[in-house]
Amino acid sequence: MIKQTLAVLALCALGAVSCQSKPTDKSTAATPVTEAPAATNNAAPQGDAAAILARKQVPILCYHQIRDWKPTDSKNAKDYIVQVAAFKEHIKMLADSGYHTILPDQLYAYLTKGAPLPKKPIMLTFDDTDLDQFTIANPTLKKYGFKAVYFVMTVSLGRPHYMTKEQVKQLSDEGNVVASHTWDHHRVDRYSHTSTLKIIGKNGKITNRPVDDWVTQIEKPTKTLEEITGKKMDYFAYPFGIWNKAALPELRKRGFKMAFQLADKRDQTDPLMTVRRILDSGYWSTKTLSNSIRNSF
Repeated sequence: MIKQTLAVLALCALGAVSCQSKPTDKSTAATPVTEAPAATNNAAPQGDAAAILARKQVPILCYHQIRDWKPTDSKNAKDYIVQVAAFKEHIKMLADSGYHTILPDQLYAYLTKGAPLPKKPIMLTFDDTDLDQFTIANPTLKKYGFKAVYFVMTVSLGRPHYMTKEQVKQLSDEGNVVASHTWDHHRVDRYSHTSTLKIIGKNGKITNRPVDDWVTQIEKPTKTLEEITGKKMDYFAYPFGIWNKAALPELRKRGFKMAFQLADKRDQTDPLMTVRRILDSGYWSTKTLSNSIRNSF
């Protein structure tokens, strides 16, 4: 019953916490600089970090919903919703321009060892488990032989307008990468090992339950995805793209090799945990997208 109650609470808040809405604390998003005590056993060595930062960044695009706009969509929401025809035009432009999609293992080998990449590499990533990523985006990518990374939020699996476990497994089986995106999209910079969750009982009585955010949001969802795909989860995307210094060693302790943010500056001591992406905005033409790729990386 507690699990059911937690799921209901999370789903009630799902619309509010999805990547489709920017965080209200814009100062935190722009300057993720919360410090943590040094964790030398988990941080990347300084020499390795310098070499990684010296390598040319690979363009990485981030998508959320692929659907036509509705009259109820806000101006802000439309930035995160790429309409179907526009999405198909954008992907065709990438193919016609000679881009080749790569996956996280290739990026990791390139950044850490200088492994070669195909000419004009690009990575395509999709956040939040929306169903249209399976029904619209995946068939479009297949047309051009493209692969992608799907950062899955597990609380929504099997819910209306979201992917099922079977669809997530199919994406993985077809050679795409499924990766972790928390349980219900809570901001990583607010995690605590001693949080308190309010539980509403059938009688309406509210009780407090102690929880460890790192277990609830990271460890359990990661295990779920590993059970679904049969593959280890090596990669993670921050909800809203927001991270802080304290999160980096916590993610490393849990076995992640790389973590993906949005367009903020990379951490100078652990760039693998702060890999940059840019949104393909719902307002962009193919020309704007092409220019943004060239100018952002």
